[in-house]
Amino acid sequence: MEITIDSPITSKIPDFKVGFIQYHHIEVGASPQMLKGRLQLFQESIFFDLHDKNVTEIEGIAAWRDIFKKTGKDPNRYRHSAEALFRRVKKQNYLSTINSSIDLNNFFSLQYEVPIGIYDRAQLKGDNIEIKVGETGQTYTGLNGRENSLENLIVACDGDGPFGSPFVDSNRAPVGEETNNAVQIIFLKPSLSIEESGKLTKSLMDMFIGIHGGEGSFEVVGG
Repeated sequence: MEITIDSPITSKIPDFKVGFIQYHHIEVGASPQMLKGRLQLFQESIFFDLHDKNVTEIEGIAAWRDIFKKTGKDPNRYRHSAEALFRRVKKQNYLSTINSSIDLNNFFSLQYEVPIGIYDRAQLKGDNIEIKVGETGQTYTGLNGRENSLENLIVACDGDGPFGSPFVDSNRAPVGEETNNAVQIIFLKPSLSIEESGKLTKSLMDMFIGIHGGEGSFEVVGG
């Protein structure tokens, strides 16, 4: 697949960029104890770090709140997924394990302080993903079980329309134990250089393959 960024986004946010990873022949299952342990310890560390600190003071959280403002979405009503994770941890409502793919996705989202989406390639249509701003009246049913307004929200679209967002993903292409091929989108901090973005994206890919097997390729688009 190829991924492109629509010009209305880059005109408002010239340094906007995403990391894009494609995985093939992976095996998703229960998380290994190593990942469960690291996720738990990391959440406990974040909880103590946030004791006298607001979530919105975290660099990546603030950067993505600003992106939402620039595209016309109120970040106080529509909190991006990384902010939502940090707010859960601050309340000591720690994330429970789901599967190896989603657990690792959450771990890196906390580590990098940015939204990250992963999707089952078999459920996506066509060979191109476009990152764009949602249109008036567009909605989809999210993994939160609700019908979500996509107007002025950054969304990832395939041949059938929007399927993902740094706010909440749709319920159309979640990764599960039946997934063999997947794509992952890292909604990077605009402040990162292309070189830093590439290292970060490769680091995620290497750990993912280390747990799930298979092969992967990555690129950084935009910036």
